[in-house]
Amino acid sequence: MKLKVIVHEAEEGGYWAEVPAIPGCATQGDTFDELLKNLYDAVEGCLSVDVKDIHISPNDKVLDIAV
Repeated sequence: MKLKVIVHEAEEGGYWAEVPAIPGCATQGDTFDELLKNLYDAVEGCLSVDVKDIHISPNDKVLDIAV
């Protein structure tokens, strides 16, 4: 999966980034390398959903797919 990320220079120093395709997915870092590491963690966290909190009827199916 490829996602476009917008990287901004933070006014107080460092960087922050947002992922427009995933509403609310944003992170920051003091250095560009730290930002990249945090970005991978943020995207993984934003895409992870705990299925136990969602009502699933006996006829529903839960699938894991790769995109």
